[in-house]
Amino acid sequence: MSETLPPCPACSGTYAYEMGALLVCPECGHEWSPSEESAHGGSRDRVVKDAVGNVLADGDTVTVVRTLKVKGSPTGIKAGTKVRNIRLVDGVDGHDIDCKVDGFGAMQLKSSVVKKA
Repeated sequence: MSETLPPCPACSGTYAYEMGALLVCPECGHEWSPSEESAHGGSRDRVVKDAVGNVLADGDTVTVVRTLKVKGSPTGIKAGTKVRNIRLVDGVDGHDIDCKVDGFGAMQLKSSVVKKA
């Protein structure tokens, strides 16, 4: 096997191996198709845009554009709240920003309810 396999797109591990038609990472357990990797260019090329179309990146500061209800909180997150040091993730149900909001703690937000500050 002289062919070099690509690193894992999830954790960048270098110990990927072939199992049938898939590539598997023993470090994180991620499975992917090598044709999918070359066709899409990997998951790192994903572009996340805010409510007004600005491209977001890890570490950006964003502002919430509308009041958001939060389960278990009587007030929620008010429009205009600044959120610093965001991290882009593949979240559940469209939540693609992982962050800490002052007074609420760690949570995930949708990029459609924030704008780049």
